[in-house]
Amino acid sequence: MSSFVSAQPFDFSFDLSSTALLVIDMQNDFCTAGGFGEKLGNDISPARAIIPTIQNVLQHCRRLGITVIHTREGHLPDLSDCPASKLQRSQRQGAGIGDLGPMGRILTRGELGHAIVDELQPISGEYVIDKPGKGAFYDTELQTLLTQLGIRSLIVTGVTTHVCVHTTVREANDRGYECLVLEDATAAFDIRDHEAAIRMIHQQGAIFGWVSTVEQLLSAKFE
Repeated sequence: MSSFVSAQPFDFSFDLSSTALLVIDMQNDFCTAGGFGEKLGNDISPARAIIPTIQNVLQHCRRLGITVIHTREGHLPDLSDCPASKLQRSQRQGAGIGDLGPMGRILTRGELGHAIVDELQPISGEYVIDKPGKGAFYDTELQTLLTQLGIRSLIVTGVTTHVCVHTTVREANDRGYECLVLEDATAAFDIRDHEAAIRMIHQQGAIFGWVSTVEQLLSAKFE
């Protein structure tokens, strides 16, 4: 079945069988008090505010049978996949990757902080991609998975709009995927970053992708 969603800069067309929903980094480390995001000095309330919105998107996509892929940013326990520059910057800001925090070692795989928030837990049949960087394609199996599944279009949600979401959309665009970013199901810790990132995606005739809202997605008709 195919459909289109009203979007900026023009309607976004997609087919259910070749579309995947990406839920990017909705983890305790970014969305829960005491996690990496808050320890860096950020206001995590925008990230928490989109949890119910993404729940609605997840339920909708599950009903339609759309492939769902969750991502988690984090590093191996020995930090061998964490660049020294990234580690040093985190330490200077008082949230050293691998340091012990309220939810275990910060941004480290296997810890509570690394886990996806309870409200958005993956269900059987959904995929989870662990990534060491900002983008979901860097040093992961995402490209291989999308190719195997025949995916051509991505509906993108999660945090943060200007970092992991934006990097992933840019990576996807370079690989030929068409991306629809739901602006009310993505968030940044600073609204100015969110708004700027959203503008950059759809300008110049969808230079990186399309932007729409959850309401528009939910109201899309299929043929």
